[in-house]
Amino acid sequence: MAKAPAPRWWQARRAQNRKPATYRCPLCGEFLPALSEHMLLFPEGDHARRRHAHTQCVLRARREGRLPTREEWERAQPRATSATSGPPGTGSPAAGRWLRRLLRR
Repeated sequence: MAKAPAPRWWQARRAQNRKPATYRCPLCGEFLPALSEHMLLFPEGDHARRRHAHTQCVLRARREGRLPTREEWERAQPRATSATSGPPGTGSPAAGRWLRRLLRR
């Protein structure tokens, strides 16, 4: 079975479970008693794939840039081309420069 690709961004929230279960923190690998205060991590906002993690582990990973939010990930992406950034003649800034150069000849 193929391994799922690494998540591009994460959603996180505080959690405190009343269910007496023990989880393993995906960030440090140590056990995490569910009755303690901790955080839930959702890879790319997928609540079905949630993971329980130590609060300190999440804060450390955030400081190190290993758990970007969706907004942080989107800001880091290259700008998508739109109808206004096409080749000359399509209403793009490049088209305006192209037309000005053409008129100067």
